[in-house]
Amino acid sequence: MIDTQVFAEHRRLLFDVAYRMTGSVADAEDIVQEAWLRSRDVDGEQIANPRAYLVKTITNLSLNQLTSARARRETYVGPWLPEPILTAPDAGQEAEMADSVSMAMLVVLETLSPAERAVFLLHDVFGYNHGEIAAILDKSEVAVRQTAARARAHVAARRPRFDVDQGVRDQAVDRFRQACVGGDLNAMMELLAPDVVCWSDGGGKVTAARRPLEGADSVARWLIGVFAKPESQDATMELTQINGELGILGRVAGQPVGVVCFDFADGRITGVRMQVNPDKLGGLTR
Repeated sequence: MIDTQVFAEHRRLLFDVAYRMTGSVADAEDIVQEAWLRSRDVDGEQIANPRAYLVKTITNLSLNQLTSARARRETYVGPWLPEPILTAPDAGQEAEMADSVSMAMLVVLETLSPAERAVFLLHDVFGYNHGEIAAILDKSEVAVRQTAARARAHVAARRPRFDVDQGVRDQAVDRFRQACVGGDLNAMMELLAPDVVCWSDGGGKVTAARRPLEGADSVARWLIGVFAKPESQDATMELTQINGELGILGRVAGQPVGVVCFDFADGRITGVRMQVNPDKLGGLTR
């Protein structure tokens, strides 16, 4: 078996790979646990590079999970969004990988095939070369290079634009929170781009828009309507780092009930992503 301490040393990396592969905190944790169980059944002396073995195991388990998850999402109620996770703004690893873990990027990754997603993440995010990825996926290096080029072009065409200064973004998020708390429709309209889109994922478990809302007027009025009626007097909206960016965490009686994340362009909010499915909020308590 692989030594427990060795596995623990790589656990953070393994979770990071699994989470970016699946967009699910729960699935990532299950995959890491399964990798641990498998690592206990192998002859540790036969594994020259435990890290490589574990990353290969995690990647292939994630590929299997993606296949089954895509089938389940065909019957998902309303828009599907990734599970949010709290991140530390000052930690070097989060700073370096904030783009790859942002809600917007995780949504883009969902449009890749499982193989493209694996190759893109391993190469462009985690720094593995094509030969190493070929060994992980049991593919030829030529095939991996072709897949990488295809995935990179796909992501480049769809990835969100980050052309707004971080300070400006953070101020806008705070103003958004204040507009929600105060029910200020005019302030909300000033923040939203004319073609803003709002997605809300309730998964059929809680009230949420079944289709994306489009246009500043429709989105602003819907948001003000939602936030003007808190579930209780114990409801709060706090600014915090979510998936590498400043977002809004909603709590009722101290318990997470949802998050709001944003896309920006030209100084205004172009996308609002609300995750309120209670089954997808486990990453907000870690």
